[in-house]
Amino acid sequence: MPDRMLEEPWTLSPSVALRPEPFGALAYHFGNRKLTFLKRPELVEVVRLLEHHPRLGSALDAAGIPPEQHDAYAAALRALAETDMIRPRHQEAV
Repeated sequence: MPDRMLEEPWTLSPSVALRPEPFGALAYHFGNRKLTFLKRPELVEVVRLLEHHPRLGSALDAAGIPPEQHDAYAAALRALAETDMIRPRHQEAV
């Protein structure tokens, strides 16, 4: 069963800055002061595309992530959501 997160709209939290690195990127949250290493350039691309797509699944498609890897990426993005690096798009106004 596909991860429900794939059907939801997500975005990078407004308090997060991405710094490009050779391995991918560093994500720093200025609110909670968490630093996260995004160790795959493909994951960085997905995070950057989130705000431009109506759902996570379409952002993954746009980044060229094969459908059989979508659940694995959803798990990685869920971990980012747990530390408020990304958030559901409807929470932006909060």
